[in-house]
Amino acid sequence: MEKGKLGALLEQPPRTVSCNGYALEEKQQQPLPPAPSRALEKPRYSQGTSSQCLDNWKEERTRSEEDNEMNLPSLAAAYTTILRSLGEDPERQGLLRTPWRAATAMQFFTKGYQETISDVLNDAIFDEDHDEMVIVKDIDMFSLCEHHLVPFVGKVHIGYLPNKQVLGLSKLARIVEIYSRRLQVQERLTKQIAVAITEALQPTGVGVVIEATHMCMVMRGVQKMNSKTVTSTMLGVFREDAKTREEFLTLIRS
Repeated sequence: MEKGKLGALLEQPPRTVSCNGYALEEKQQQPLPPAPSRALEKPRYSQGTSSQCLDNWKEERTRSEEDNEMNLPSLAAAYTTILRSLGEDPERQGLLRTPWRAATAMQFFTKGYQETISDVLNDAIFDEDHDEMVIVKDIDMFSLCEHHLVPFVGKVHIGYLPNKQVLGLSKLARIVEIYSRRLQVQERLTKQIAVAITEALQPTGVGVVIEATHMCMVMRGVQKMNSKTVTSTMLGVFREDAKTREEFLTLIRS
């Protein structure tokens, strides 16, 4: 195209087009403005722990004893519906009290929702000039898989390197109890225990290993009786230093 014709085209006013009898001016589409940039937030913990998980240990209880009493009838009624849906007769002698028993049992299985870490610690953090590894292993653990509402059971091994403070030994088992007595997945349970200890004590490092058998793999699905799931969370020097991590893993296997 000749240069003069191109210049003339560029100088032409916008064309008018017709749409359903109305005259519309055809305008050149403007590019969208760029999205405003936001500074990336620095993670609160550098060892790969999410800020959401870090806050979990501080969460307020989501259920009280009053809630249990108030919700027990509706929970029992739900179990009655389940029995009928399975083709059973909830009115027969062997099942007359089953909905109430099952409802009460489920509230016990999930009693971790009624407790917080603050309740458990209860001034059990002590100043102590001890900088060697503390390990409590083979802590019995019972929990419910949140996918199928069937149990998974196993052992929890906890180790930490103190930083001028130690925690009453029984409190480690109580922390396990709080988080395991909820609807859970093993991976999250492992991390919640480690993060709670980290936030409570600010130790040099924490290691948590859980070995568990999942009934959803034993009683249904693949039905592998001898399968075990092992998960671990390593924070601080347990994550950064291979020798510290190996010492912990060796001691819990001994």
